[in-house]
Amino acid sequence: MKADIHPVYKKLTAICACGNSFETRSTSDSIHVEVCAKCHPYYTGKQRLMDTAGRVDRFRRRYQAGADAPKE
Repeated sequence: MKADIHPVYKKLTAICACGNSFETRSTSDSIHVEVCAKCHPYYTGKQRLMDTAGRVDRFRRRYQAGADAPKE
């Protein structure tokens, strides 16, 4: 490996918009994030689930008549 070409990683404290902070390593001096594991909907259990089954059924009903037609 060549000497003096790799970045220097240092410990820093990343700060979230919700106020949470956590320690990590980076080449930058400071990190400010908008969403972290404490406030992200996926991790807090507040994520809204989409009902895609109804959409698939509607698609199949709509295009099923076209599939029954003879192909030339």
